[in-house]
Amino acid sequence: MHIPDAILDGKTLVSATVLATAGVGAAAWQARRLPRSGVPLMGLSAAFVFAAQMLNFPVAGGTSGHLIGGVLAAVLLGPAAAVLVLTMVLIVQCLLFADGGVLALGANILNMGVVDAVGGYFIYRAIAAVLKGERGRVAAAAFAAWAGAVLASIVCAGELATSGITTARIAFPAMVGVHMLIGIGEGLITALVLVAVWAARPELVEPRFAAETSSKRSFVAYGLLIAAALAVFVSPFACPWPDGLERVTRDLGVGGRVGTHSSPLPDYHVPGIGNIGLATALAGLIGTLIVFALSLALARALVPRESPIEAAPEAGAGAATP
Repeated sequence: MHIPDAILDGKTLVSATVLATAGVGAAAWQARRLPRSGVPLMGLSAAFVFAAQMLNFPVAGGTSGHLIGGVLAAVLLGPAAAVLVLTMVLIVQCLLFADGGVLALGANILNMGVVDAVGGYFIYRAIAAVLKGERGRVAAAAFAAWAGAVLASIVCAGELATSGITTARIAFPAMVGVHMLIGIGEGLITALVLVAVWAARPELVEPRFAAETSSKRSFVAYGLLIAAALAVFVSPFACPWPDGLERVTRDLGVGGRVGTHSSPLPDYHVPGIGNIGLATALAGLIGTLIVFALSLALARALVPRESPIEAAPEAGAGAATP
């Protein structure tokens, strides 16, 4: 759902950027409440989301989709930290890989970093209040991840219609329809990751479990290795079909208007390497490590050395209340 340049008009770009800036600013303020023990998890979440977003999966009719990851990050860290995680991922994707336009960066952050993460998180909280225990929380997260992707597609469709790309009558069914299918993959991946996290560190999802922090470093280290492995060994085999937004813009006949900008690793390839698989693997590894380092540095800068407020139980261990 990465919007390229030359698709949205000026008023839509400015409006989306203003809203995204307000959302990221509020998230940065709220993230100060993240417990210090959750700082490395922000880096790990960013690395995993970046690597997972490289893994496009086939949906239907020659269309692919990929994880957004906003709800997953929000369940583990809280909505404020999730917004910052997605923002850092999207900035790196834009500037380093030319994935999403520079002028459209605000719109992409608004859609995937704010609407998906925050909107999906509150849906998760509402369902998790009714469905208790591991299965209940995983089911709530899976549905919320699906709903978050659909919410983001609704806003994106509104941006396309506001820009005059097409009419609302066409934009909303096209975008929402394909992302209702993509959201199924989003929900399944979110559920599978949470099940794995529950097995390794249950206190990150269910705070009633006693949390021992002595193994946190090893958990983060192994998690980073898994993210790197996905980027190196799986991303070269990702589905090459266009994603939901690319397919919709092609069908609307505006694919030729897509603008591009120069970047060090365009289209997730390291220049000068003839083997496409190796070029993609190296680009994925570089991006994963950069996103991890930048997100970790941001978290350390925002979170006080001794956090004044511990995470509230209902937000999940390590997550700040909204």
